[in-house]
Amino acid sequence: MPQLCLGRILRLIGLASLMLATAALDVAAQAPTRVVSLNLCADQLLLALADRNQIASLSPLARDPSISFLHKEAEQLPINNGKGEAILFSGADLVLAGSFGQQSRTALLRRQGLEVLALSPWGSLAQGREQIRTVAGRLGHPERGEALIAAIDAAFERTKNRVPGRHSILTYYRRGWVPASDSLISELLKHAGFSLHQDVLGLRRGGVARLESIVENPPDYLLMDDDAGKTVDNGSTLLSHPALAQAVPPSRRLLVPGMLTICGGPSTPDLIDRLGAEIRARVR
Repeated sequence: MPQLCLGRILRLIGLASLMLATAALDVAAQAPTRVVSLNLCADQLLLALADRNQIASLSPLARDPSISFLHKEAEQLPINNGKGEAILFSGADLVLAGSFGQQSRTALLRRQGLEVLALSPWGSLAQGREQIRTVAGRLGHPERGEALIAAIDAAFERTKNRVPGRHSILTYYRRGWVPASDSLISELLKHAGFSLHQDVLGLRRGGVARLESIVENPPDYLLMDDDAGKTVDNGSTLLSHPALAQAVPPSRRLLVPGMLTICGGPSTPDLIDRLGAEIRARVR
């Protein structure tokens, strides 16, 4: 009986191994070989998760060092012009696009039989994990998706409750834009231990915060892009206003590179770690 049981177990193990190997071959066989990206955030996921020979072309923004986290990885890869007609004749077997501002283009591509994955901006880490798994799985590299998720989760855990005491923070971008309380950056700040000052200002859904409202009722800290002190146009002038500096001086501002906050994806572990470093350096 023991020998019979052992033999049966070995046969089952062998069968399971064969099934796993077959499944892996099926995934590889079905993976696209010419993937086109039409969106900066899609570029980043494609660069992080695909083989280089799978990438047919990237959006023109992929090489911009001011906004593209993986701009160096994109330097030697083809760039498309983003036009639907050109994509149709590119031989693409998968198109990654954004979910906003590209609806007519993606509708055209779908009508012509192309597979299009429309990727929404991350509203939370949970949404981000799901998107990573979807893209990685479709590209035939689910293990790369899991590795990226593990890196994000490890960084997330490192910043849990890092804020000493009870402090409020307002994320403040060009032209006075404030993200919603249920955005990705807001989730990261709450996880670290901040309370969100946009809730106090009545901007839970995001929007433009008037300078006067911040001066009258300032947060303990501001989160801003690291180039917020550079006045290059009307949108950035607001961030250098003397009244804002008096209400929330530079010593109480957390600064992160803008390229880390534009897209959820491979930049997210660096964003979380940069937030943690800024908290350690500035929050008391």
